[in-house]
Parts: sequence; structure tokens; C-alpha cells
Amino acid sequence: MAGLILIGLARCIAMVIVWNELASGDTEYAAGLVAFNSLFQVFLLLAVRLALHHGSSAKLGLHAAIVHVSIAEIAKSVFIYLGIPFLAGFVTRTLLLRIRGREWYERIFVPRVSPLTLIALLFTIVVMFSLKGAYIVRLPLDVLRIAAPLLIYFVVMFLVSFLYGEETRRRLFEDGHALLHRGLE
Repeated sequence: MAGLILIGLARCIAMVIVWNELASGDTEYAAGLVAFNSLFQVFLLLAVRLALHHGSSAKLGLHAAIVHVSIAEIAKSVFIYLGIPFLAGFVTRTLLLRIRGREWYERIFVPRVSPLTLIALLFTIVVMFSLKGAYIVRLPLDVLRIAAPLLIYFVVMFLVSFLYGEETRRRLFEDGHALLHRGLE
């Protein structure tokens, strides 16, 4: 159960990028969201671990969710799942931009590699759920207890992002429209 909670807390940043790509979304905006998400995971997973470990989870009605995970294990997981991909992407991008240039990188390399990200992500999801499938089937109410707050989180995150984007677009349009009319006078 505690493992499911920790997986839920570590929101999948790869999914943000993949779904954004599939939806032809704004790459820069998605990169910004992913950056904030990564920072939250790196800095807040430790706080969540400490909260779960020191019994504050009992106040939330999660008496069986006291987690015995060392800080070193969390650091190792964060490095494996966030640090290594970040470093690999950074090094790959930096080297290829230097060697082949931005146009080749964006026009040739990225379109060739992008389908692999979706395949790798789907493979990871299948492996994760196949390893814990028995627990999911055996404890469906626990899964729903975990899924409900996550669903609320994702809906709130989406609505805040969407409404902020719409408000920003509206303000930019109004400012641009006013500047256009002033320029015509």
C-alpha cells in the first residue's frame, strides 16, 4: 500500500511530455511544467517520506502506511528515475547540438527518437503494473482510495494551468489589440 502511495506521489514526468507530444501541445510550456514537477519530486518526496515515517499518516487514517524507507533509498530512486534521464538528455542534447547543429537536432534527431519515448514509457508502465497486478486486483478499494486524491490533484492541476493559460492569452490579446489600434490612429 505504501508503495502505491509513493508511486502516486512521484507523478510521471515522462507522461506529461508524451501526452503533450501526442496532443501537439506547446513544448516549452510542457517543459516548464516538467521542470517544476521534477523540482517538487526531488524536494518534496523527502518531506512526504518523513511524514509517513514519523506517524503523521496515522492522523490521516493511514495507520498501516508507516513506511520504512531510508533517505539513501529515496535519493537513489530519485537519481535513477530523474537524475539519469536528465543527465542523459542533457549530455545528448549538448553534444548533438555542438556536433550536428540545432537544425539537424530538431529536424532529424528528435523526430526519430520521439517514437521511442512512447514505446519505452508504455513498456515501463506495463512492467510496473504487471509486477504489482495481484495487489491491484486484490485491494481494489485501497487503489481507489489512492486514486481519488490523485484524480483530484490532476483535475486541479489541469484547471489551474488551463485557466492561467486562457487568462494569459486573453490579456496578451487585449494588450496586442489595444497596441494595434493605437498604431493605426
